[in-house]
Amino acid sequence: MTENIKNIPLNDLHVSLGAKMVPFAGFNMPVRYSSDIEEHQTVREGVGVFDVSHMGEFIISGPKALDLIQKVTSNDASKLVIGQAQYSCFPNDRGGIVDDLIVYKLEDEKYMLVVNASNIEKDWNWVKQHNTMGADMKNISDEISLFAIQGPKAAEAVQSLTAVDLSAIKFYHFTVGDFAGAKNVIISGTGYTGAGGFEIYVRNEDAESVWKAIFEAGKSHGIKPIGLGARDTLRLEMGYCLYGNDINDETSPLEAGLGWITKFTKDFINSENLKKQKEAGVSKKLVGFILQEKGIPRAHYPIVNAAGEAIGEVTSGTISPTMGVGVGLGYVRSEYAQPGTEIAITVRNKNLVAKVEKLPLYKK
Repeated sequence: MTENIKNIPLNDLHVSLGAKMVPFAGFNMPVRYSSDIEEHQTVREGVGVFDVSHMGEFIISGPKALDLIQKVTSNDASKLVIGQAQYSCFPNDRGGIVDDLIVYKLEDEKYMLVVNASNIEKDWNWVKQHNTMGADMKNISDEISLFAIQGPKAAEAVQSLTAVDLSAIKFYHFTVGDFAGAKNVIISGTGYTGAGGFEIYVRNEDAESVWKAIFEAGKSHGIKPIGLGARDTLRLEMGYCLYGNDINDETSPLEAGLGWITKFTKDFINSENLKKQKEAGVSKKLVGFILQEKGIPRAHYPIVNAAGEAIGEVTSGTISPTMGVGVGLGYVRSEYAQPGTEIAITVRNKNLVAKVEKLPLYKK
């Protein structure tokens, strides 16, 4: 059975730019245009643009919108003001995570939930199933394109395209305005790279003209298109979770180090059990680590202690292009989770020494 792979709106444009396209989360996606390392450095030092139009967007509105969001998400959305965004997750009813997401407060009774591409249908059904209060729900995933303009030069590279003062948009805040001739564009101070920048939500019909305008405006700043390969190494250096790797239906937000988005000031799905877990303490924790020897840590490689006994497993790993060493995330028994703790990663039957590091792994 072949999976039905969808194309993002600018698929042909990426092919014409020489992108290597690969199936990812049910979509054909550009994985790289030149080399992962070159694209990674472009974002860390300059400015690059990811087409992440595969992501899902739901609009939740009406007088019951906040009630529904409070019930299905772990963070406290009542704290949001218009123009603010919030990282959160959907806890499931057995201690794990349905997905992680960003909640945007667009108006007093109107929110946008941005979810992972691989989980669009699953998340939609989950939220719908719990919408017993009758909030209005609309899935606009197929109507919206999303570009992440990331890097320290992002604001100056594209400032000429909008009257909105980009440098004034705070982290996890957004504004709605004209951008590159398109109306009602959400310009958000968010991203998955730790390099600063914006994510812009545009209607599909405006996607191509906006994309081209971004590259025209950013030409003198060395702007480049960036693929998913560099997106993965950039987020790993920051220690950002990737759903399906570092968090999933079996991992609790508390084990994943997401206690900061799990607010027990309100009731939400499975909050009672998570609260008990918090009081009792978790038996395993997600940690970042840096290899002290040469080698590449990969997902599912065993993590062992000095005596060689298994204490956990790598969930994501790579060679950090910025630091030139092996880095990764993985779950370990809680007693090994303290930063500075020496652990080892089993790479090709050899136990390579690594150190647990406080996140982010890449310290600017």
